[in-house]
Amino acid sequence: MDEPLSDLPLPEGIRARMVDNGNGLAMHVLEAGFDAPERPCIVLLHGFPELAYSWRKIMKPLADAGFYVVAPDQRGYGRTTGGDASFDTDLNEFTFPNLVRDVLGLVSALGYRRVASVIGHDFGSPVAAWCALIRPDVFASVVMMSAPFAGPPAFAFNTAKDDARLARVETASSVMGEAVGALASLDPPRKHYQWYYSGAQANDDMRHAPQGLAAFLRAYYYVKSADWAGNHPHPLASVTAEQLAMLPTYYVMNADATMPQTVAEHMPGADDIAACAWLTDRDLNVYAGEYARTGFQGGLNWYRCGTDARYASALRMWSGRTIDVPSCFVAGASDWGYYQRPGDFEAMRVLACTDFRATHLIEGAGHWVQQEQPSTVASRILRFLRQDAPAI
Repeated sequence: MDEPLSDLPLPEGIRARMVDNGNGLAMHVLEAGFDAPERPCIVLLHGFPELAYSWRKIMKPLADAGFYVVAPDQRGYGRTTGGDASFDTDLNEFTFPNLVRDVLGLVSALGYRRVASVIGHDFGSPVAAWCALIRPDVFASVVMMSAPFAGPPAFAFNTAKDDARLARVETASSVMGEAVGALASLDPPRKHYQWYYSGAQANDDMRHAPQGLAAFLRAYYYVKSADWAGNHPHPLASVTAEQLAMLPTYYVMNADATMPQTVAEHMPGADDIAACAWLTDRDLNVYAGEYARTGFQGGLNWYRCGTDARYASALRMWSGRTIDVPSCFVAGASDWGYYQRPGDFEAMRVLACTDFRATHLIEGAGHWVQQEQPSTVASRILRFLRQDAPAI
């Protein structure tokens, strides 16, 4: 019999409970603002390798502004149970349409037919975007964080006229795939982290990292934060292997390296760790404890859907659809994430979102923006909801 899980060290005003989402999951959720009925709802969707716990610093400020705030451990993560998070599972469980169903089921179970905003960070950002694109009747606004959303993959257009120029239309995903494939021919050879994450070995590499799981996560979180002096993001000129190789090695890795080996080169010293107020050892131990128990494969299965052309092709069902609810984008000023796929940042603002309101690049933050600078992030979200987004 499994031992009961210990309580998470949650800030005052946040509680945890389990909710059946009606889509095969018992979802572990964190809640704030639950003490007053009929509040407008905000849903917070985490990324990788994170948890609902990643939102702990901004949930109470959002609740204090009058919202009911809920953050689930998403499919394959943390204390949420149900489905199959193994490598050999049916990956259809981890496609964006099913991840949207997970969120829809959750908000319905919580008694909401409309949500004030769905907010996603990292891999949670495209899930939030797909929520707003597929069900704008439910999700009244969207905040995408750290990962831009360039829109659904498109069909080649007007090719039936036998125009050779039109026949050469290439999708962004195919161009990206060609560039990623060419990384192996560089000197030294490189590989893209999303394709590494899609392999069978990545989970074992990280769960059993030679330096220990906690030390691996400490280095991983550090090197993608504003604390690491090597993060100076800038746009890439094109989608080519040579341009992608300009990204830090935590995105475009050396071909013979694992992720634990990659980030071990940048392990912070004891003084840096002691000075890291945004991620204390107690907080780090929450992540390390959860991933030691569950492994990473549930989250890695999301990447496998992104690198398998079959699942990208299925998303053409929404070819040409846009996000028409109010939207905005938030990222750390030291985060390479919004430039890692050349063109996506611009496509989000100009093409994918018809009511795009603002971009906020937060100084003093890298990839983990809502943990590194929570007060600023909460204030930007509230500004968007109060001044820009319509009431529901």
